[in-house]
Amino acid sequence: MNKKRLFGYLFVLVSVGNISAQESRLSAQEYKLWYDRPAQVWTEALPLGNGRLGAMVYGTPATEQIQLNEETIWAGRPNNNANPNALEYIPRIRDLVFAGKYLEAQTLATEKVMAKTNSGMPYQSFGDLRIAFPGHTRYTNYYRELSLDSARTLVRYEVDGVQYRRETITSFTDQVIMVRLTANRPGRITFNAQLTSPHQDVVVTSEEGNCVTLSGVSSLHEGLKGKVEFQGRLTARNTGGQMACADGVLSVEGADEAIVYVSIATNFNNYQDITGNPAERAKDYLVRAMTHSFTEARKNHTDFYRRYLTRVSLDLGDNRYEHVTTDKRVENFKQTNDAHLVATYFQFGRYLLICSSQPGGQPANLQGIWNDKLFPSWDSKYTCNINLEMNYWPSEVTNLSELNEPLFRLIREVSETGKETARIMYGANGWVLHHNTDI
Repeated sequence: MNKKRLFGYLFVLVSVGNISAQESRLSAQEYKLWYDRPAQVWTEALPLGNGRLGAMVYGTPATEQIQLNEETIWAGRPNNNANPNALEYIPRIRDLVFAGKYLEAQTLATEKVMAKTNSGMPYQSFGDLRIAFPGHTRYTNYYRELSLDSARTLVRYEVDGVQYRRETITSFTDQVIMVRLTANRPGRITFNAQLTSPHQDVVVTSEEGNCVTLSGVSSLHEGLKGKVEFQGRLTARNTGGQMACADGVLSVEGADEAIVYVSIATNFNNYQDITGNPAERAKDYLVRAMTHSFTEARKNHTDFYRRYLTRVSLDLGDNRYEHVTTDKRVENFKQTNDAHLVATYFQFGRYLLICSSQPGGQPANLQGIWNDKLFPSWDSKYTCNINLEMNYWPSEVTNLSELNEPLFRLIREVSETGKETARIMYGANGWVLHHNTDI
Protein backbone atom coordinates (compact mmCIF):
# COMPACT_ATOMS: atom_id res chain seq x y z
CA MET A 1 0.00 0.00 0.00
CA ASN A 2 1.49 3.35 -0.99
CA LYS A 3 1.72 6.31 1.39
CA LYS A 4 -0.95 8.32 -0.43
CA ARG A 5 -3.55 5.58 -0.08
CA LEU A 6 -2.55 4.91 3.53
CA PHE A 7 -3.03 8.57 4.44
CA GLY A 8 -6.39 8.46 2.67
CA TYR A 9 -7.58 5.55 4.79
CA LEU A 10 -6.32 7.20 7.96
CA PHE A 11 -8.17 10.42 7.07
CA VAL A 12 -11.44 8.50 6.56
CA LEU A 13 -11.03 6.63 9.86
CA VAL A 14 -10.29 9.81 11.78
CA SER A 15 -13.22 11.64 10.14
CA VAL A 16 -15.67 8.83 10.93
CA GLY A 17 -14.39 8.75 14.48
CA ASN A 18 -14.86 12.50 14.88
CA ILE A 19 -18.38 12.37 13.47
CA SER A 20 -19.31 9.46 15.74
CA ALA A 21 -17.86 11.24 18.76
CA GLN A 22 -19.77 14.43 17.92
CA GLU A 23 -23.06 12.55 17.44
CA SER A 24 -22.48 10.71 20.71
CA ARG A 25 -21.80 13.97 22.54
CA LEU A 26 -24.88 15.65 21.06
CA SER A 27 -27.11 12.74 21.99
CA ALA A 28 -25.71 12.80 25.53
CA GLN A 29 -26.40 16.51 26.04
CA GLU A 30 -29.66 17.51 27.68
CA TYR A 31 -31.66 20.58 26.81
CA LYS A 32 -33.89 21.65 29.63
CA LEU A 33 -35.02 24.51 31.83
CA TRP A 34 -34.72 23.76 35.54
CA TYR A 35 -35.28 25.56 38.83
CA ASP A 36 -34.92 24.95 42.56
CA ARG A 37 -38.23 26.49 43.60
CA PRO A 38 -41.88 26.46 42.46
CA ALA A 39 -43.28 29.14 40.16
CA GLN A 40 -44.54 32.18 42.05
CA VAL A 41 -46.39 33.79 39.12
CA TRP A 42 -47.79 32.60 35.80
CA THR A 43 -44.78 33.74 33.78
CA GLU A 44 -42.54 31.47 35.87
CA ALA A 45 -44.66 28.36 35.21
CA LEU A 46 -43.44 25.84 32.63
CA PRO A 47 -45.29 25.63 29.28
CA LEU A 48 -46.54 22.38 27.77
CA GLY A 49 -48.65 22.06 24.63
CA ASN A 50 -49.79 19.69 21.91
CA GLY A 51 -51.05 22.27 19.42
CA ARG A 52 -54.63 22.07 20.69
CA LEU A 53 -54.13 22.07 24.47
CA GLY A 54 -51.82 24.30 26.48
CA ALA A 55 -50.73 23.92 30.10
CA MET A 56 -48.63 26.04 32.44
CA VAL A 57 -47.22 23.95 35.31
CA TYR A 58 -46.40 25.77 38.55
CA GLY A 59 -44.95 22.81 40.45
CA THR A 60 -46.07 23.87 43.93
CA PRO A 61 -45.75 20.88 46.32
CA ALA A 62 -48.76 21.55 48.59
CA THR A 63 -51.18 22.64 45.85
CA GLU A 64 -50.20 22.01 42.27
CA GLN A 65 -51.67 24.50 39.82
CA ILE A 66 -51.76 23.74 36.11
CA GLN A 67 -53.34 26.57 34.11
CA LEU A 68 -55.12 25.23 31.01
CA ASN A 69 -55.95 26.43 27.51
CA GLU A 70 -57.81 25.00 24.54
CA GLU A 71 -57.07 26.65 21.21
CA THR A 72 -60.67 27.45 20.22
CA ILE A 73 -61.93 29.14 23.41
CA TRP A 74 -62.48 32.75 22.37
CA ALA A 75 -64.94 35.34 23.64
CA GLY A 76 -68.01 36.33 21.65
CA ARG A 77 -68.90 34.38 18.54
CA PRO A 78 -67.99 34.17 14.86
CA ASN A 79 -68.58 37.48 13.11
CA ASN A 80 -67.22 39.75 10.41
CA ASN A 81 -66.20 43.27 11.39
CA ALA A 82 -64.80 44.48 8.06
CA ASN A 83 -65.50 48.16 7.35
CA PRO A 84 -67.06 48.52 3.86
CA ASN A 85 -65.52 52.00 3.51
CA ALA A 86 -61.95 50.82 4.05
CA LEU A 87 -60.97 50.09 0.45
CA GLU A 88 -62.05 53.53 -0.75
CA TYR A 89 -59.94 55.39 1.83
CA ILE A 90 -56.75 53.31 1.94
CA PRO A 91 -55.14 55.06 -1.12
CA ARG A 92 -55.80 58.48 0.46
CA ILE A 93 -54.29 57.33 3.76
CA ARG A 94 -51.24 56.00 1.93
CA ASP A 95 -50.76 59.35 0.18
CA LEU A 96 -50.93 61.18 3.51
CA VAL A 97 -48.29 58.86 4.97
CA PHE A 98 -45.97 59.40 2.02
CA ALA A 99 -46.50 63.14 2.40
CA GLY A 100 -45.46 62.96 6.04
CA LYS A 101 -48.92 63.92 7.31
CA TYR A 102 -49.02 61.12 9.88
CA LEU A 103 -51.63 62.56 12.24
CA GLU A 104 -54.04 63.19 9.37
CA ALA A 105 -53.43 59.65 8.08
CA GLN A 106 -54.07 58.19 11.51
CA THR A 107 -57.26 60.22 12.00
CA LEU A 108 -58.65 59.20 8.61
CA ALA A 109 -57.78 55.55 9.22
CA THR A 110 -59.52 55.59 12.57
CA GLU A 111 -62.64 57.20 11.10
CA LYS A 112 -62.92 55.33 7.81
CA VAL A 113 -60.93 52.08 7.98
CA MET A 114 -61.19 50.75 11.52
CA ALA A 115 -64.07 48.40 12.31
CA LYS A 116 -67.31 50.02 13.42
CA THR A 117 -68.70 46.88 15.06
CA ASN A 118 -65.96 45.41 17.26
CA SER A 119 -62.19 45.21 17.43
CA GLY A 120 -62.01 41.44 17.48
CA MET A 121 -62.51 38.81 20.12
CA PRO A 122 -60.00 37.91 22.87
CA TYR A 123 -58.49 34.46 23.32
CA GLN A 124 -59.54 33.09 26.71
CA SER A 125 -58.28 30.72 29.37
CA PHE A 126 -60.22 27.55 30.18
CA GLY A 127 -59.17 27.58 33.82
CA ASP A 128 -56.98 25.49 36.11
CA LEU A 129 -56.39 22.00 37.38
CA ARG A 130 -55.61 22.21 41.10
CA ILE A 131 -54.30 19.24 43.08
CA ALA A 132 -53.96 19.59 46.86
CA PHE A 133 -51.54 17.34 48.78
CA PRO A 134 -52.06 17.42 52.57
CA GLY A 135 -48.88 18.08 54.56
CA HIS A 136 -46.70 18.88 51.57
CA THR A 137 -45.84 22.37 52.73
CA ARG A 138 -42.94 20.77 54.67
CA TYR A 139 -40.89 19.97 51.60
CA THR A 140 -37.13 19.90 50.97
CA ASN A 141 -34.75 19.04 48.10
CA TYR A 142 -36.98 20.68 45.51
CA TYR A 143 -36.40 20.34 41.74
CA ARG A 144 -38.52 21.50 38.77
CA GLU A 145 -37.73 20.86 35.10
CA LEU A 146 -39.07 21.35 31.58
CA SER A 147 -37.42 18.78 29.33
CA LEU A 148 -37.00 20.12 25.80
CA ASP A 149 -35.90 16.63 24.76
CA SER A 150 -39.19 14.94 25.67
CA ALA A 151 -41.82 17.75 26.03
CA ARG A 152 -42.67 17.00 29.66
CA THR A 153 -42.28 18.58 33.08
CA LEU A 154 -40.82 16.93 36.17
CA VAL A 155 -41.23 18.03 39.79
CA ARG A 156 -39.36 16.29 42.62
CA TYR A 157 -39.23 17.01 46.34
CA GLU A 158 -39.09 15.28 49.72
CA VAL A 159 -41.55 15.35 52.64
CA ASP A 160 -40.83 13.55 55.93
CA GLY A 161 -38.29 11.30 54.27
CA VAL A 162 -40.56 10.35 51.35
CA GLN A 163 -39.48 11.33 47.83
CA TYR A 164 -42.35 12.49 45.60
CA ARG A 165 -42.34 12.89 41.85
CA ARG A 166 -44.77 14.51 39.37
CA GLU A 167 -44.51 14.06 35.64
CA THR A 168 -46.83 16.00 33.31
CA ILE A 169 -47.43 15.79 29.55
CA THR A 170 -49.95 17.31 27.15
CA SER A 171 -50.10 14.26 24.95
CA PHE A 172 -49.73 14.89 21.22
CA THR A 173 -51.12 11.43 20.46
CA ASP A 174 -53.90 11.11 23.05
CA GLN A 175 -54.94 14.80 23.16
CA VAL A 176 -55.30 14.98 26.96
CA ILE A 177 -53.26 16.31 29.88
CA MET A 178 -51.73 13.57 32.05
CA VAL A 179 -50.10 13.98 35.46
CA ARG A 180 -48.34 10.93 36.92
CA LEU A 181 -47.90 11.01 40.71
CA THR A 182 -45.45 8.60 42.38
CA ALA A 183 -43.47 8.21 45.61
CA ASN A 184 -40.59 5.97 46.68
CA ARG A 185 -42.75 4.38 49.37
CA PRO A 186 -46.08 2.60 48.84
CA GLY A 187 -49.38 4.10 49.91
CA ARG A 188 -48.17 7.70 50.06
CA ILE A 189 -50.16 9.28 47.22
CA THR A 190 -53.08 11.22 48.71
CA PHE A 191 -54.69 14.26 47.09
CA ASN A 192 -57.86 16.18 46.20
CA ALA A 193 -58.17 17.43 42.61
CA GLN A 194 -60.62 19.84 41.02
CA LEU A 195 -61.16 22.03 37.97
CA THR A 196 -61.67 25.79 38.41
CA SER A 197 -62.36 28.54 35.89
CA PRO A 198 -62.43 32.37 35.78
CA HIS A 199 -65.49 32.22 33.50
CA GLN A 200 -68.83 33.23 34.97
CA ASP A 201 -71.58 30.69 35.63
CA VAL A 202 -69.59 27.56 34.94
CA VAL A 203 -71.29 24.32 35.97
CA VAL A 204 -69.25 21.76 37.90
CA THR A 205 -70.65 18.26 38.35
CA SER A 206 -69.51 14.85 39.55
CA GLU A 207 -70.45 11.93 37.33
CA GLU A 208 -70.44 8.18 37.74
CA GLY A 209 -67.09 6.61 37.12
CA ASN A 210 -65.22 9.12 39.31
CA CYS A 211 -65.31 11.95 36.78
CA VAL A 212 -65.59 15.70 37.40
CA THR A 213 -66.90 17.93 34.61
CA LEU A 214 -66.66 21.71 34.23
CA SER A 215 -68.87 23.24 31.53
CA GLY A 216 -69.16 26.85 30.44
CA VAL A 217 -69.44 29.34 27.63
CA SER A 218 -67.10 32.09 26.48
CA SER A 219 -67.55 35.71 27.59
CA LEU A 220 -69.60 38.61 26.25
CA HIS A 221 -67.29 41.09 24.54
CA GLU A 222 -67.98 44.37 22.73
CA GLY A 223 -71.66 43.58 22.34
CA LEU A 224 -71.20 40.00 21.14
CA LYS A 225 -72.62 37.33 23.43
CA GLY A 226 -70.26 34.43 24.02
CA LYS A 227 -71.33 31.30 22.16
CA VAL A 228 -68.24 29.11 22.26
CA GLU A 229 -69.24 26.29 24.59
CA PHE A 230 -66.58 24.21 26.33
CA GLN A 231 -66.27 21.31 28.72
CA GLY A 232 -63.38 19.91 30.72
CA ARG A 233 -63.37 16.42 32.24
CA LEU A 234 -61.18 15.26 35.13
CA THR A 235 -60.57 11.70 36.29
CA ALA A 236 -57.76 9.49 37.55
CA ARG A 237 -56.45 5.96 37.56
CA ASN A 238 -54.96 4.75 40.84
CA THR A 239 -52.78 1.81 41.81
CA GLY A 240 -53.65 0.83 45.36
CA GLY A 241 -55.55 3.01 47.80
CA GLN A 242 -59.05 4.39 47.26
CA MET A 243 -60.64 6.89 44.89
CA ALA A 244 -63.89 8.83 45.31
CA CYS A 245 -65.62 11.73 43.59
CA ALA A 246 -68.19 14.13 45.07
CA ASP A 247 -69.13 17.81 44.90
CA GLY A 248 -66.73 18.49 42.06
CA VAL A 249 -63.70 17.08 43.90
CA LEU A 250 -61.79 13.95 42.88
CA SER A 251 -60.06 12.32 45.87
CA VAL A 252 -57.38 9.64 46.01
CA GLU A 253 -56.15 8.30 49.36
CA GLY A 254 -53.24 5.98 50.15
CA ALA A 255 -52.35 5.04 46.57
CA ASP A 256 -48.99 3.73 45.39
CA GLU A 257 -49.36 5.68 42.14
CA ALA A 258 -51.99 7.77 40.37
CA ILE A 259 -52.43 9.16 36.87
CA VAL A 260 -54.60 12.28 36.67
CA TYR A 261 -56.29 12.92 33.30
CA VAL A 262 -57.87 16.12 31.97
CA SER A 263 -59.62 16.46 28.62
CA ILE A 264 -61.05 19.68 27.16
CA ALA A 265 -63.21 20.26 24.08
CA THR A 266 -65.44 22.95 22.55
CA ASN A 267 -68.29 23.24 20.06
CA PHE A 268 -66.00 24.90 17.47
CA ASN A 269 -65.98 23.17 14.07
CA ASN A 270 -64.72 26.03 11.90
CA TYR A 271 -65.08 29.78 11.53
CA GLN A 272 -68.63 29.44 10.24
CA ASP A 273 -69.84 26.56 12.39
CA ILE A 274 -69.88 26.17 16.18
CA THR A 275 -72.45 23.40 16.44
CA GLY A 276 -70.16 20.68 17.79
CA ASN A 277 -70.83 18.80 21.02
CA PRO A 278 -68.13 19.62 23.58
CA ALA A 279 -69.32 17.02 26.11
CA GLU A 280 -69.16 14.15 23.63
CA ARG A 281 -65.77 15.27 22.35
CA ALA A 282 -64.25 15.67 25.82
CA LYS A 283 -65.56 12.27 26.89
CA ASP A 284 -64.26 10.61 23.73
CA TYR A 285 -60.75 12.06 24.22
CA LEU A 286 -60.72 10.77 27.80
CA VAL A 287 -62.02 7.27 27.06
CA ARG A 288 -59.53 6.72 24.24
CA ALA A 289 -56.60 8.08 26.26
CA MET A 290 -57.28 5.75 29.17
CA THR A 291 -56.98 2.65 27.00
CA HIS A 292 -53.18 3.12 27.16
CA SER A 293 -50.86 2.78 30.11
CA PHE A 294 -48.98 5.93 31.05
CA THR A 295 -45.71 4.34 29.92
CA GLU A 296 -47.17 3.67 26.47
CA ALA A 297 -48.80 7.11 26.28
CA ARG A 298 -45.57 8.86 27.25
CA LYS A 299 -43.57 6.92 24.65
CA ASN A 300 -46.08 7.71 21.90
CA HIS A 301 -46.10 11.36 22.92
CA THR A 302 -42.30 11.62 23.04
CA ASP A 303 -41.81 9.77 19.75
CA PHE A 304 -44.27 12.10 18.03
CA TYR A 305 -42.57 15.20 19.42
CA ARG A 306 -39.04 14.05 18.66
CA ARG A 307 -39.87 13.56 14.99
CA TYR A 308 -39.85 17.35 14.86
CA LEU A 309 -37.22 18.13 17.46
CA THR A 310 -34.40 15.93 16.17
CA ARG A 311 -34.39 17.31 12.64
CA VAL A 312 -32.01 20.07 13.76
CA SER A 313 -29.24 20.13 16.35
CA LEU A 314 -27.08 23.03 17.45
CA ASP A 315 -23.76 22.27 19.14
CA LEU A 316 -22.13 25.29 20.77
CA GLY A 317 -19.94 23.36 23.16
CA ASP A 318 -20.15 21.58 26.47
CA ASN A 319 -22.72 22.36 29.12
CA ARG A 320 -20.31 24.02 31.56
CA TYR A 321 -23.02 25.32 33.91
CA GLU A 322 -25.37 22.35 34.10
CA HIS A 323 -25.50 22.57 37.91
CA VAL A 324 -26.73 26.20 37.82
CA THR A 325 -30.47 26.88 37.64
CA THR A 326 -31.75 28.34 34.39
CA ASP A 327 -32.79 31.67 35.92
CA LYS A 328 -29.29 32.14 37.34
CA ARG A 329 -27.70 31.22 34.02
CA VAL A 330 -29.74 33.92 32.33
CA GLU A 331 -28.83 36.38 35.07
CA ASN A 332 -25.11 35.54 34.78
CA PHE A 333 -24.95 35.42 30.99
CA LYS A 334 -23.15 38.74 30.59
CA GLN A 335 -20.21 37.38 32.56
CA THR A 336 -20.28 33.72 31.49
CA ASN A 337 -21.09 33.90 27.75
CA ASP A 338 -22.90 30.61 28.37
CA ALA A 339 -22.91 29.06 24.89
CA HIS A 340 -24.94 25.99 25.88
CA LEU A 341 -27.66 28.29 27.20
CA VAL A 342 -27.81 29.85 23.72
CA ALA A 343 -28.27 26.39 22.18
CA THR A 344 -30.97 25.66 24.76
CA TYR A 345 -32.73 28.92 23.89
CA PHE A 346 -32.60 27.96 20.21
CA GLN A 347 -34.29 24.63 20.92
CA PHE A 348 -36.77 26.31 23.29
CA GLY A 349 -37.99 28.49 20.40
CA ARG A 350 -38.50 25.40 18.23
CA TYR A 351 -40.20 23.65 21.15
CA LEU A 352 -42.75 26.45 21.57
CA LEU A 353 -43.70 26.39 17.89
CA ILE A 354 -44.04 22.60 17.86
CA CYS A 355 -46.28 22.81 20.93
CA SER A 356 -48.54 25.62 19.68
CA SER A 357 -49.01 25.03 15.94
CA GLN A 358 -49.83 21.54 14.72
CA PRO A 359 -51.19 20.64 11.25
CA GLY A 360 -54.96 20.44 11.28
CA GLY A 361 -55.33 22.79 14.25
CA GLN A 362 -55.32 26.55 14.76
CA PRO A 363 -52.25 28.76 14.28
CA ALA A 364 -50.22 30.09 17.18
CA ASN A 365 -51.80 33.32 18.40
CA LEU A 366 -50.15 36.31 20.06
CA GLN A 367 -49.15 34.22 23.10
CA GLY A 368 -48.74 30.93 21.27
CA ILE A 369 -51.41 28.89 23.00
CA TRP A 370 -50.74 29.95 26.61
CA ASN A 371 -52.95 32.56 28.29
CA ASP A 372 -54.25 32.78 31.86
CA LYS A 373 -56.71 35.65 31.42
CA LEU A 374 -60.20 36.22 30.03
CA PHE A 375 -59.13 39.55 28.55
CA PRO A 376 -55.38 39.40 27.94
CA SER A 377 -53.12 42.11 26.56
CA TRP A 378 -53.95 42.89 22.93
CA ASP A 379 -56.60 40.16 23.27
CA SER A 380 -53.88 37.54 22.53
CA LYS A 381 -55.28 37.46 18.99
CA TYR A 382 -53.72 37.35 15.53
CA THR A 383 -52.08 40.76 15.22
CA CYS A 384 -50.30 40.66 11.88
CA ASN A 385 -48.35 43.93 12.12
CA ILE A 386 -45.47 41.70 13.32
CA ASN A 387 -46.58 39.37 16.13
CA LEU A 388 -48.15 36.63 14.05
CA GLU A 389 -45.16 36.53 11.72
CA MET A 390 -42.71 36.32 14.63
CA ASN A 391 -44.32 33.11 15.86
CA TYR A 392 -43.38 31.46 12.58
CA TRP A 393 -39.87 32.82 12.09
CA PRO A 394 -38.34 29.48 13.20
CA SER A 395 -40.49 27.30 10.93
CA GLU A 396 -38.51 27.31 7.68
CA VAL A 397 -35.01 28.00 8.97
CA THR A 398 -35.20 25.24 11.63
CA ASN A 399 -36.86 22.55 9.47
CA LEU A 400 -40.43 22.80 10.78
CA SER A 401 -42.14 23.71 7.52
CA GLU A 402 -45.36 21.74 7.97
CA LEU A 403 -46.11 23.67 11.16
CA ASN A 404 -46.99 26.58 8.83
CA GLU A 405 -50.11 24.70 7.71
CA PRO A 406 -52.51 26.21 10.30
CA LEU A 407 -51.33 29.72 9.42
CA PHE A 408 -51.61 29.23 5.66
CA ARG A 409 -55.07 27.66 6.09
CA LEU A 410 -56.20 30.63 8.19
CA ILE A 411 -54.93 33.06 5.55
CA ARG A 412 -56.87 31.15 2.89
CA GLU A 413 -60.04 31.12 5.01
CA VAL A 414 -59.76 34.86 5.66
CA SER A 415 -59.20 35.60 1.96
CA GLU A 416 -62.24 33.52 1.06
CA THR A 417 -64.20 35.39 3.71
CA GLY A 418 -63.15 38.69 2.13
CA LYS A 419 -64.70 37.68 -1.18
CA GLU A 420 -68.04 37.26 0.52
CA THR A 421 -67.90 40.29 2.81
CA ALA A 422 -70.45 42.30 0.83
CA ARG A 423 -72.89 39.41 0.63
CA ILE A 424 -72.58 38.74 4.34
CA MET A 425 -73.04 42.38 5.29
CA TYR A 426 -76.31 42.53 3.42
CA GLY A 427 -78.10 39.72 5.20
CA ALA A 428 -76.65 36.36 4.26
CA ASN A 429 -76.95 33.77 7.00
CA GLY A 430 -73.98 32.38 8.88
CA TRP A 431 -71.02 33.67 10.82
CA VAL A 432 -67.71 34.00 9.15
CA LEU A 433 -64.81 35.17 11.21
CA HIS A 434 -64.33 34.03 14.77
CA HIS A 435 -61.55 36.20 16.17
CA ASN A 436 -58.87 37.18 13.71
CA THR A 437 -60.03 40.70 12.96
CA ASP A 438 -56.54 42.20 12.76
CA ILE A 439 -55.78 40.26 9.60
